Order: sequence, then C-alpha cells, then structure tokens
Amino acid sequence: MRYAVVIERAGSNFSAYVPDLPGCIATGATLSEAEAAIREAIAFHLDGLRQDGAPIPQPSSRVEYVEVAA
Repeated sequence: MRYAVVIERAGSNFSAYVPDLPGCIATGATLSEAEAAIREAIAFHLDGLRQDGAPIPQPSSRVEYVEVAA
C-alpha cells in the first residue's frame, strides 16, 4: 500500500502524520529521521490494527502541489 504522508517543520525538528491513518504520527530531528520514523510508525500502526481485527484503511488521500503567483 502507498499512503500519503505529511511532513512539517516543527520548530527545531520535523513532524510527520498520515491522513488516512488517524493517530499515526512520528517525529525526527532531521527530515530523513522523520521519514524513517513514519515508515516504522505506519508498520506498527497497521500491525496493531491487524492484531485488533480492525479493518486496514485503504489509502485515499492525494497529494498535489498548486502553483500560485508570489
């Protein structure tokens, strides 16, 4: 599966979340640490859903960039 991930600068670190997996969040001191942490968080989140017998949400969020005049 391929989930959309949002990574934002959060002061002195980076924060990441997955819109299609509420509660699935991670942080990292660098962008690459945040990316690695959210990958682990997604795997952990999906494992927890499976163990609970809960459905795995299908990816539905989409990411697009929109250009605007500055």
